[in-house]
Amino acid sequence: MAVLLGADAARAFTPAAAATRRPSEGSVHSWDLSTGVDGPGTRFVTFLSGCPLSCLYCHNPDTWKMRGGTRTPADAVIAEAAKYRRFIAASGGGATVSGGEPLLQPVFAGELLHRMKHELGLHTALDTSGFLGVRATDALLRDVDLVLLDIKSWDRETYRRVTGRPLRPTLDFAQRLAGLGKEVHLRFVLVPGLTDARENIEGVASFAAALGNVSRVDVLPFHRLGEGKWRALGMDFTLHDTPSPDAEQVAAAKEVFAARGLTAI
Repeated sequence: MAVLLGADAARAFTPAAAATRRPSEGSVHSWDLSTGVDGPGTRFVTFLSGCPLSCLYCHNPDTWKMRGGTRTPADAVIAEAAKYRRFIAASGGGATVSGGEPLLQPVFAGELLHRMKHELGLHTALDTSGFLGVRATDALLRDVDLVLLDIKSWDRETYRRVTGRPLRPTLDFAQRLAGLGKEVHLRFVLVPGLTDARENIEGVASFAAALGNVSRVDVLPFHRLGEGKWRALGMDFTLHDTPSPDAEQVAAAKEVFAARGLTAI
């Protein structure tokens, strides 16, 4: 029987290795360092390609197709993140696996999260719509310190209009995370004329408050910064005439969450 030593031994027990008997590779759109938008502190963010949703306001439609990414070994991503490990750790930051939708590639995402946490010692975050939450195994979630969960609407028809998909899988995943006691930052995009109805915001807020594991809500004002990408891809950006919400509208939405005891940023 072969004896594994050092990094080979550690890698043999990763979720990806358990499934494939070798380090995984996946379709990667890009990676970057960010501060304040992808979890606490400075983060090494890996953007995976492929997404089952087609959100009307997506600012990265170039991540929708998995074949649009670059096949990349997990080793290469980990090696890149390792360059910034001390700087990231000093900032109280960590590593975030995002997309696209990372759970479209659960084995690869699991490999990255496991190794970021156990090899590099970084705080880990999973950025997801929750639509493919059933693909996140308990083993994968054990390697996640924080879930950045998008709930794009409470009204089912609006949710389908925004994303092209049903809401129920996201709610089921949110409840599963609550049962596991997994910390969640919930994110809600405020789009005038689409998601800004008070009863819609109240529905999201009441659901989030009942979970008991939502430590923060990010109310994100809609913007049209991704419109140029849509045009470059030959896609019709149907919200081109939709304005960004003003400060009063954003404050009013935050107050709905705050009234239910949630910290709204």
